[in-house]
Amino acid sequence: MTPTDSRELENLILRYAELVDDGDFAGVAELLADATYQGSGAPLQGRAEIERWFRDTLIVYPDGTPRTQHVTSNIAIEADGNDAAEVRSYVTVLQALPGEVPQIIAAGRYRDRFERRDGGWRWTERTVKIRLVGDVSKHLRS
Repeated sequence: MTPTDSRELENLILRYAELVDDGDFAGVAELLADATYQGSGAPLQGRAEIERWFRDTLIVYPDGTPRTQHVTSNIAIEADGNDAAEVRSYVTVLQALPGEVPQIIAAGRYRDRFERRDGGWRWTERTVKIRLVGDVSKHLRS
């Protein structure tokens, strides 16, 4: 794995955070189109299923966003040959509505698997393990 490969994988992980924070759930689904997404519920697969889950689960405000800021850190990349990699990282999610103080609403870890396909890296698996949960009443639909 080259430094360029590592940077591409980091950029994909950071792009996911941007898309979620922007409320672009179709974009998230495109990134994860070839992956199995495992959060707290049943595993999800395919663009339509992943996009629907994000739309059905996250509260979106009039500005079109969930009013969140995902901070991804502690990114560790391990090559599994030349065309596969496993990446572990931490995630901290902040949220603030107008007039409110930003607060941490969740923190945990991502475990990702990627494969190189057609000259680019694609997700094959994303597992989300949230370990710390704050007030998510303004983030998640009941």
